[in-house]
Amino acid sequence: MADPSSYRPKPGQIPDSPGVYKFRDEHRRVIYVGKAKSLRQRLASYFQDVAGLHPRTATMVTTAASVEWTVVSTEVEALQLEYSWIKEYDPRFNVKYRDDKSYPSLAVTMNEEYPRVQVMRGPKKKGVRYFGPYGHAWAIRETVDLMLRVFPVRTCSAGVFKRSAQIGRPCLLGYIGKCSAPCVGRVTPDEHRDLAEDFCDFMAGRTGTYLTRLEQQMREAAEDMEYEKAARLRDDIGALRRAMEKNAVVLADATDADLVAVAEDELEAAVQIFHVRGGRVRGQRGWVTDKVEAVDTAGLVEHALQQLYGEEKGEAVPKEVLVPALPEDTAALSEWLAGRRGSQVSLRIPQRGDKKALMETVHRNALQSLALHKTKRAGDLTTRSRALEEIAEALDLDGAPLRIECFDISHLQGDDVVASMVVFEDGLARKSEYRRFQIKSFEGQDDVRSMHEVVSRRFRRYLQEKLKTGEWSPEGAQDGEVPAEDDGRPKRFAYPPQLVVVDGGRPQVAAAKRALEELGVDDVAVCGLAKRLEEVWLPGEDDPVVLPRTSEGLYLLQRVRDEAHRFAIQYQRSKRGKRLKASPLDDVPGLGESRKQALVKHFGSVKKLRQATIDQICEVPGIGRKTAETVAAALAHAVPAGPAVNTATGEIMEDETPAPAGASSERGTEQ
Repeated sequence: MADPSSYRPKPGQIPDSPGVYKFRDEHRRVIYVGKAKSLRQRLASYFQDVAGLHPRTATMVTTAASVEWTVVSTEVEALQLEYSWIKEYDPRFNVKYRDDKSYPSLAVTMNEEYPRVQVMRGPKKKGVRYFGPYGHAWAIRETVDLMLRVFPVRTCSAGVFKRSAQIGRPCLLGYIGKCSAPCVGRVTPDEHRDLAEDFCDFMAGRTGTYLTRLEQQMREAAEDMEYEKAARLRDDIGALRRAMEKNAVVLADATDADLVAVAEDELEAAVQIFHVRGGRVRGQRGWVTDKVEAVDTAGLVEHALQQLYGEEKGEAVPKEVLVPALPEDTAALSEWLAGRRGSQVSLRIPQRGDKKALMETVHRNALQSLALHKTKRAGDLTTRSRALEEIAEALDLDGAPLRIECFDISHLQGDDVVASMVVFEDGLARKSEYRRFQIKSFEGQDDVRSMHEVVSRRFRRYLQEKLKTGEWSPEGAQDGEVPAEDDGRPKRFAYPPQLVVVDGGRPQVAAAKRALEELGVDDVAVCGLAKRLEEVWLPGEDDPVVLPRTSEGLYLLQRVRDEAHRFAIQYQRSKRGKRLKASPLDDVPGLGESRKQALVKHFGSVKKLRQATIDQICEVPGIGRKTAETVAAALAHAVPAGPAVNTATGEIMEDETPAPAGASSERGTEQ
């Protein structure tokens, strides 16, 4: 624990201007990011008597070992840089909201030739229009089902769309009038895009004009005695009104606004956001957070707005944002929001009328969310604590294994051998820490040898990270050797587990233990969980540890093992699929995806391309003579695939189908 006076900057060294500052710990990891109108005044407040600081602030400054800052010209720039750094460094002492669930949104893929309406979760994609988020996916589907009668936009997947186009028949929705069937040419791409635009306009709240137009068309059809058309328009109007009724009017003046409410106690806070468009609640979402820094309601609101709008642009940022308390830098925050939207944004506290009443409703939702979160977490914490204690007692550990890593090997008859590493912290999966490995040192099936290689590689990387930060020095290192500069970003293998679990019995456990001993790692426990009888094996023991079938500790080990197994199989299947799709053209140096597709399209198949002369290959647009010679040489040395066989008739088929180009390796793989 450091003394803040040991790294306090000298008087006059800190500039009296806006900026953003970072506190780092002794290993150069960024632990806190903040912004200030005056860096000198703000940083001076951290270096007063520790006893006078808030307990959380005191913990932060005593954990830190250095402080640095960046001067900016305006408070808006400071706000933007603070958000970027918090996202980049993930500091442990900054408030970070986490979704209490993954909220679905209604998405219209306007970036496609034939836009598709679908339910989407996760990060937003460019060129896609989003509405929501909604509390439940079924709410979206009910709304879409009503609106497809009036706006028959495509909802099918790419595979279904392509199949219908090939056979010349639409799917069921095309026959019952809930899809305009662009797959078979019933409408042109432009006509279908117009339908999608109308759908988006209606969902965005521009409903009055469209309903008025439909009512006028209905009256005209009735006057012309086209009663079937009038009846259909009447039913369309009824469907749209029912869809609108699902979002009751809450603000009579058709306001576009987001309402943010906060419920908090000493340890945690819950945020609820209502998205109101056209006076109707179009979406709702909620976040919870641990109060790891000394922050009041205004500070929580500021952090929530940064997370809510940090990646948004245009109409996704409303004209009005209503909050329970104004942040310290209200003017800068309003200017930042206006920059995201492209026009003025009003940031204020509702004082009276419908908006204040709705804010009270949002606050009640936040209170309920916080109470529900605490109830769930209390029960979950009790169960997880008991499970960790049981594991520690059964394996004779010094303390509860707060970080558990599990390794599993997967292959198909010795081919595409891969391994997975999953991480559980405090009994919960930490998916951002998952890693995947390809077995490199040998070929064939040998689970024991594979386990030794993977554990060795994982902990060798851990020792390398310790060497960079100066936490560990190998034999022969010079005293006083300066560790490599650390940029403060979270490292992939920087944190060791207290327990390593391997999927297997005594041989796999012995291999993992041997790998640790060879690296000199002696403070990590190892065990294995055998599938057959769910026995727990320890290194060097002749008999397994048998936990009761009702043991919470056994349940946790099984969840860890099963998750590692799932993750390994998923990776192995993806590798196998890519290998089966591989093309000889993938190995041609300098040949990109576009030119590969051009070659296969020009000749019809890889087989015909292999038979072509260099002059014929040069006829393909974008292919020069040197590239043609390289392609011809590569295909001449490639071994042709065996003939395809029709399993129904036994007939040997000629290779006339284009060979798909191989996909690039997935991100996140530890090579």
